Amino acid sequence: MAPFGIRKTLDLGFEEALARVPEALKAEGFGILTEIDVQQTLRQKLDVPFRRYRILGACNPPFAHQALQHSLDMGMLMPCNVIVYETDDGKTVVSAVDPMQTIAAQGDPAVRPLAVAVQLKLQRAIDRL
Repeated sequence: MAPFGIRKTLDLGFEEALARVPEALKAEGFGILTEIDVQQTLRQKLDVPFRRYRILGACNPPFAHQALQHSLDMGMLMPCNVIVYETDDGKTVVSAVDPMQTIAAQGDPAVRPLAVAVQLKLQRAIDRL
């Protein structure tokens, strides 16, 4: 695991890896709610070059509902971000937020089981790639 996430480096091109991520997440009950093209945004807003880099906002509705029933403030930690970016050597990194570093880190023991469950699902999705 990376310091902030569940990470895997793939010997795939960026586009192929990016195409596989939604299906891997779907197998664990996640859908993609948002997609941010960081390369395009930085080019448009700052006129600077940047590697291919996407931020995907993944959501598992039952877990989201459970978290929001616990606290409406949990919405600040949603959706679960998954990043996909191209490395200098032509590989692709996929990394998902680690709920143990976000949700569980809030210090409320009641949400720890939820964080563990989401972490396991995200880990399985990343492992599928």
